[in-house]
Amino acid sequence: MQNDQAVNHMDISVIVPLFNEEESLPKLYEWIARVMKENKFSYEVIFVNDGSTDGSWHVIQELNRQDDKHIHGICFRRNYGKSAALYCGFKAAQGDVVITMDADLQDSPDEIPELYRMIREEGYDLVSGWKQKRYDNKLTKNLPSKLFNATARRVTGIRLHDMNCGLKVYRLEVVKNIEVFSEMHRYIPYLAKNAGFTKIGEKVVQHRKREFGVSKFGLNRFVNGYLDLLTLWFLNRFGKQPMHFFGLVGSLMFFIGFVAVIVVGSMKLYAIAHHVRAMLVGVNPYFHIAILMMILGCMLFLAGFLAEIVIRNSPSRNDYLIREEI
Repeated sequence: MQNDQAVNHMDISVIVPLFNEEESLPKLYEWIARVMKENKFSYEVIFVNDGSTDGSWHVIQELNRQDDKHIHGICFRRNYGKSAALYCGFKAAQGDVVITMDADLQDSPDEIPELYRMIREEGYDLVSGWKQKRYDNKLTKNLPSKLFNATARRVTGIRLHDMNCGLKVYRLEVVKNIEVFSEMHRYIPYLAKNAGFTKIGEKVVQHRKREFGVSKFGLNRFVNGYLDLLTLWFLNRFGKQPMHFFGLVGSLMFFIGFVAVIVVGSMKLYAIAHHVRAMLVGVNPYFHIAILMMILGCMLFLAGFLAEIVIRNSPSRNDYLIREEI
């Protein structure tokens, strides 16, 4: 058994999600292999082809024929997105340290040895790259990216300058205990923090100009990014106890509406008692607003109640990450 473990031991798994990057793949793998050999790392490179329409998968197959010991490939039937590619890559990874990088040659494999050292020697759970000097368009990418990261730092409490950097390194335990879905790859450090992996660091890395092809991400990623951030924040805060949000907000709305109805009714009764001409209650717009708030309050309260029933009957309601046992 001990000999089998020694044979299967691996230092690094490199995960490369890609979409239509056939031109850059041979150069990228050659560069990664050179760095690994120079530093005597045992390694695997997992290329995850996210439904490419060019010859990317044929290139990966050819690279695998040349070096099937180190190259593994996963090919989707269609384009599912980067989060899906990372999820499958994390699931397949076997190295003690897992590194993710983009396939467009804008991430430098020369960063691998230092990132590996930070995990193994400094004890980080996750280290994210920071492309301090970028070669992207300043108006369409750099400025929105700065605003996006500033908001993410404020909401998540994680002091990273570039949370969405594709070049990251993790302990294997981290990637096996987080689930990347939808477009949540932007917030992997936040997912890790929520899972209890709090030692998160940052390293300034080189950002290179794109040599082939064009960027696959448009400006809509920033809008989607903010919405995903709000989703993650809400799930982390109220995911296990939805009644704490819906019940509280619903109760407040019902109470305010109820008080408003009493006030409107009291004003009408006061007018009648003093023989003062007053608006009919049914015509008073404040009465309708108050009734609407009471109805919405009841609906929110019921939504929280139903969500609690769903959570309590969920098979994952008691899924907790255990660090160690004695």
